Amino acid sequence: MKTVLITGANKGVGFETARQLLRQGYYVYMASRDLQNGQKAAEKLRNEGLQNAEAVQLDVTDTASVQAARLAIGEKTQVLDVLINNAGINGGWPQSALEANIDQYREVFDTNLYGVVRVTQAFIDLLRKSPQPRIVNVSSSGCSLTLHSDPGWKYYNHKAALYPSSKAALNMFTINLAYELRDTPFKVNAVCPGFVATDFNGHHGTGTAEEGGMRIAKYATIGEEGPTGQFFSEEYNPETGVTPW
Repeated sequence: MKTVLITGANKGVGFETARQLLRQGYYVYMASRDLQNGQKAAEKLRNEGLQNAEAVQLDVTDTASVQAARLAIGEKTQVLDVLINNAGINGGWPQSALEANIDQYREVFDTNLYGVVRVTQAFIDLLRKSPQPRIVNVSSSGCSLTLHSDPGWKYYNHKAALYPSSKAALNMFTINLAYELRDTPFKVNAVCPGFVATDFNGHHGTGTAEEGGMRIAKYATIGEEGPTGQFFSEEYNPETGVTPW
């Protein structure tokens, strides 16, 4: 049975991704900052008949927490097949490039970028033992430098200094990670779940968390001929998903 670790899996897109992969036969470690919230989420899925859901306490901003989660999961399995770096924060609104202070930037980057680095580096040894390891970094088409510099893009006027900057940095990390792992079976991609209605955006999205979870799960389960080092948003590009950086 293949195994997957999903950060921020107790609600929203992370929870729906867990549901999708459980339905496909994966054993899912559902990471959550608050263990009780994670346990409630896992119990909900088990009550649906999806028994292979297990909650794990993991705060991506806390190195000790990440290391403890690595030890805990390592006691249960020697192989991790998929890592989905989903945990993220938006940083609150508004987000002015001139008025947001360094502490605000630091808080957002600590979760959305540094947290991904912490978790990826902590679990890379277990991933290397998988015959077909996959890493999905949950990104956003709203961090595309190309799109945000195009006055013709429909979201051109929806500017924010913190969240898109952190995700653009995450995209560069994804490119570098995929490059370093290019001669291995790894597939590493950045994937946008779409503008879906969750707690993250006050449920103002136009799509559903289920749709977002399906998109993430798709790239978590690609075969050996699948892409790596790419950026996908099926909401932006319904035909191929390929999205400009």
